[in-house]
Amino acid sequence: MIRQLDVLFEDNHIIAINKRCGDIVQGDKTGDRTLGDEVKEYLKNKYNKPGNVFLGVTHRIDRPTSGAVLFARTSKALVRLNEMFQEEGAIQKTYWAVVDKKPEPLNGTLDHWLVRDTKQNKSFASSSEKKDSKKANLSYRYLNSSDRFHLLEIELHTGRHHQIRAQLAAIGLHIKGDLKYGFPRSDSDGGIHLHARKIEFIHPVNGDSVTIIALPPNGPVWNYFVQLLE
Repeated sequence: MIRQLDVLFEDNHIIAINKRCGDIVQGDKTGDRTLGDEVKEYLKNKYNKPGNVFLGVTHRIDRPTSGAVLFARTSKALVRLNEMFQEEGAIQKTYWAVVDKKPEPLNGTLDHWLVRDTKQNKSFASSSEKKDSKKANLSYRYLNSSDRFHLLEIELHTGRHHQIRAQLAAIGLHIKGDLKYGFPRSDSDGGIHLHARKIEFIHPVNGDSVTIIALPPNGPVWNYFVQLLE
């Protein structure tokens, strides 16, 4: 049974999917079925393709995170998108995060050095360079509040392991549901309230400007903020 994918954008060269919390983008040691597998099956069925379907993974977002994920449908697009994801500023990535406290100041930029602990599958942010650390930079903007939570919009300037989660935790902000980085309770679906809201880039083949926007998951907290911002 093929589940219904939330396809945000599709042409001959690229396809973007609104990932659910819990979907894994690319295979890992769990051996679980991946979002990539499901996209291949979708394309195979839609276009009656015999044999294997080409699909290239251009980037990943964390398993408990939701939102826009971009795949390449051709090798030409994959090569160019891989280059673009390495070029600073070539692809703009915007996230929404629901956190437990208002940031101080309300808008700002975070610069840290991140060290990845593979045993814990966790990253730790430091204000100074450490052994094996990588520079991490993001900008955040306060959007709105409910009675208990606060919505931030985040622009990623680097792409590090668990970057948003680790950098926000370093300044005392915890994403709703994110037990690994200090929120006290998990979400019922096993996800966290971190959402890849928007991807903006120049199409790798035809040169058009592309903006892809993903609606957050259906749930009381997300729905509250979406209605506030409409």
